[in-house]
Amino acid sequence: MMRNFAFAVFAALLATAVGGTYAAKVPENDALGIVAAKVGLIQAATAAEQYVGGKASRAEYERYKDRWVFDIEVVKDGAAYDVKIDSANGAVIEAVADRIDRDDDHDPAD
Repeated sequence: MMRNFAFAVFAALLATAVGGTYAAKVPENDALGIVAAKVGLIQAATAAEQYVGGKASRAEYERYKDRWVFDIEVVKDGAAYDVKIDSANGAVIEAVADRIDRDDDHDPAD
């Protein structure tokens, strides 16, 4: 019984290690781009909140026009705004009202 348990634990650890290694090597893994960012997530969210005057509700790190940006969704007075923050210097690149939550899950609500 103990041998089966040990094998199961080993298999789970091996699967986790292999999955993590694969994710780190996949070029589409946007999360790995954060290593080069000079601005952190908290700084980006704060800049977006101050620009719009609302509260950050969601954040993504993604490529936008050949650079890495934080895409922060900020809510103010019942409206949502998509604010793009340059990860190199913390500057607001653009802020647009968001009528529909485009969360990149490609679900019917988008």
